[in-house]
Amino acid sequence: MVEQGMNVRRIARNVERIDAAAWIVVSGSREILEWFAERPVPTFALFGRRDALPMAGVGPDTPSAYAAATKTLIELGHRRIVVLARPRRRLPEPGNSEQAFLDQLAAHGLPVSDYNFPAWDETIPDFHKCLESLFRVTPPTALIIDEVPPFIAAQQFLARRRLRVPEDVSLVCTDTHSALEWCLPTIAHIHCEVYPVIRRVVRWAANVSAGKSDLRQTFTLARFVRGGTIGPVSRS
Repeated sequence: MVEQGMNVRRIARNVERIDAAAWIVVSGSREILEWFAERPVPTFALFGRRDALPMAGVGPDTPSAYAAATKTLIELGHRRIVVLARPRRRLPEPGNSEQAFLDQLAAHGLPVSDYNFPAWDETIPDFHKCLESLFRVTPPTALIIDEVPPFIAAQQFLARRRLRVPEDVSLVCTDTHSALEWCLPTIAHIHCEVYPVIRRVVRWAANVSAGKSDLRQTFTLARFVRGGTIGPVSRS
């Protein structure tokens, strides 16, 4: 889906060429999942913007973890906090997790604008262009970055600018990966249990194979893990 630019028409053409009895869509955008929901073939939404759609799905309860991460940063004195998320998490409106971030800012009396939730195309050059713009005039003191690849890219960007983590900029990754376990300081991140997700997918596949209707959507536990990449806001 990423290679096809999350374009519904392109993806639809490819899907319709394949004679599949069921589909598992990973991290689908709202438009893509709406298209699958209208088809008669059973579809399972593994993560993605699946809220209230008539299809089975599973994903972590990340809004509470986003809120906890944001609250922790605010308590550490941060006022310029930015979430960097792919377009499918921003459009057509912020996802539940991202909205929890924006709501937490508002609840603490902080201004909320496009600065906190900037738009960028799902390309590497535009991601770096977005970072350049953010740090040009009023640099953020904390970044919450969706997914591991952009997180690593942001680390490299900050290193090139000789900005220290967390002394100059605090970083939170909304995901985890074995590669991040090698990092020191430890990465502040959102932890999600994998096995409940796997069990739910397997159970759905068994139900579909047996001809049973299964449209249940479930949420698994997610928690914010405070690592060494966040700290008090710099007063210098």
